[in-house]
Amino acid sequence: MTARRYRDGYGIPHLRADDHLSLAYAQGRVTALDRAWQIEVERHRSQGTSASFLGAEAVAWDSFARRARLDDTARRCHAALDPATAEWVGRYVDGVNAGLSAGAARAPEFAATGLRPGRWQPWTPLALWLGHHVLFAGFGTKLWRDHVARRLGPPAAGLFAVDNQATSGSNGWLLAADRTATGAALIAGDPHRFIEAPGIYQQIRLACPEYDVLGFAVPGIPGIPHFGHAGQVAWAITNAMADYQDGYAERLRRRGDRVEAYGPDGWRPAHRHVETIEVAGAAPVEVEVIETERGPLVSGGPDDDPAVTVSLRYPPRVLGELGFGVLPALLRARTVDDVDAALDDWVEPVNVVLAADTAGGLLHRVAGRVPRRHPDNGQRVVPGWAASHAWQGWHDLPSSPVDQVAVMANERGLAAGLGVEFAPPYRADRIRQLLDATDDWRAEQLATVHTDTHLAAAGPLLELLAPLDGLDPAAAELRDRLLGWDRRMAADSVDAAAFADLRAAVTRRLAAHPALATLAEPPAYPEVFRPWLGLPARVGYAVTPLLHADLPGLDRADLLREALAEVAAADDTRRWGERHRLLPWRALPDPAASPGPQLSGDHDCVLATSSVPGVTDLCLRGPAARYVWDLARRDDSRWVVPFGATGAGPHRDDQLPLWLRGDLIRTSCDWDRLTEEHDD
Repeated sequence: MTARRYRDGYGIPHLRADDHLSLAYAQGRVTALDRAWQIEVERHRSQGTSASFLGAEAVAWDSFARRARLDDTARRCHAALDPATAEWVGRYVDGVNAGLSAGAARAPEFAATGLRPGRWQPWTPLALWLGHHVLFAGFGTKLWRDHVARRLGPPAAGLFAVDNQATSGSNGWLLAADRTATGAALIAGDPHRFIEAPGIYQQIRLACPEYDVLGFAVPGIPGIPHFGHAGQVAWAITNAMADYQDGYAERLRRRGDRVEAYGPDGWRPAHRHVETIEVAGAAPVEVEVIETERGPLVSGGPDDDPAVTVSLRYPPRVLGELGFGVLPALLRARTVDDVDAALDDWVEPVNVVLAADTAGGLLHRVAGRVPRRHPDNGQRVVPGWAASHAWQGWHDLPSSPVDQVAVMANERGLAAGLGVEFAPPYRADRIRQLLDATDDWRAEQLATVHTDTHLAAAGPLLELLAPLDGLDPAAAELRDRLLGWDRRMAADSVDAAAFADLRAAVTRRLAAHPALATLAEPPAYPEVFRPWLGLPARVGYAVTPLLHADLPGLDRADLLREALAEVAAADDTRRWGERHRLLPWRALPDPAASPGPQLSGDHDCVLATSSVPGVTDLCLRGPAARYVWDLARRDDSRWVVPFGATGAGPHRDDQLPLWLRGDLIRTSCDWDRLTEEHDD
């Protein structure tokens, strides 16, 4: 069994093997060579051992990973794989293990931390997948709603009901043949995730006699799960924003070394054991791992406040399945019907999928597992002892015919019946508006959609400024400027920066208002949930609904006048990009991060470079990749990532200038134009 490795001018690996299993080995090996530090960090995070070299800052995540039993769940899911998929995953793991030492020698982080590469187990890729997605479905938002309901009363729980800052999303769109210049479909988009260096998506091509697929892999995971082009068929996804994870309030008691949990059938034994987290530069930390019949405890315990003692129930733990059998099936797909059939077995995360093939087939569907249960389960933490909140089977997932154009941008659309909170419609509406401009789209033109900076979400706040009276001259001049602003969050725009300043000033005043100030002290949930529990961030994303809410003692006009006066008095003439800068996450013990390049965009623009209004203008989340899949000719497809194909060396960040400009790289599928790479 043999495989050959090629690279294009950006170092993107193209792998060619004699058979499916040799190709899996080659993918694992090249991933270890290119991304050794990244995938070893994720392996340690999935098993709760990253603090052993990253230090005390990593203890919170390690504790959660152990309490949520990520590694144990991965073992269960691996044990349930069909033999062919298990063998395929195993060959990928063999490749990783074969390449880790050489990959670690290329990555300076290993020497800097003293970490030595470990050995991957057959279930490690499944554990990495769980680590990436275990908090994807809004579980933290339920903790926030509980906090709001306890402090302000149950009717107030919906005050902040907008897209929340800790949720990963995406844009995606499909143009049918009638809307393109070539007479074949185009699929394009960009997944929005926390920007990491190196990135979460790995450009790669996998070719053997059975298939030839290029797309974005997730380092440490075999295959091409989310965005792929197989020549005859292509697919892409966005987060469906479905609600498929539940939090259960637990009543626990100790019986010597044992723990019991009170459920619908009374007191029942709970699983309990203790694990130790090794911490670089500090004393070890013991973690008590408890699992009730609902799920593993991720907050609180038998000796803690019952108000914050919560278990997590989620499909992979319940089913012992992740849907990994879908991954090799997707590689072999030739039509949208093949993609559709493969996705019937998908579990987590729940995605909206677009696909098209060269025969004119189109697909728009939801894939994953969403449990049927009481509506309150989607709103808040529910009592674990109430039988009415138990799961009752699984939802049938919807699909929809494609009428020339399909758009997916996390809005309340195809998956509306499966979730609670969705993204506002601004991105989806803007994409449709842009696509309606012509009926002869080409792949190279779609970057104009990716990079659109129009912020329709500014409208509701600006409309509240128009009737204000009693403004001083400077505030009145600022108000008039903003009302005349083109609402584009361009990096070189002073008015865009002024709008961001106004939004931040309104956010600070709302967060400090007595009607909301009681929420400022977060509940005693573990540190890993803090991104969902910060009042300023929650207010910043919900400014408009909060200004329209019936908050006791809130004089909306006075608050807006004060905010305008504050921004006008500051007379800040900096442009938006001078403050809206990229701040990628790097897995280092002491990541001395400094702001990077200037950016256009904002969280509700199509160019969704997200900051946290009222907290920081720095961009933490944004397009983790961009792609255009051309079904007329795959070589005319385009893609780019924020940094580069590898975690070290000349291709570490050579795509960054392109990503910043909105440019895309044309895919290279001609083997004769690629450079074969040899280990010597």
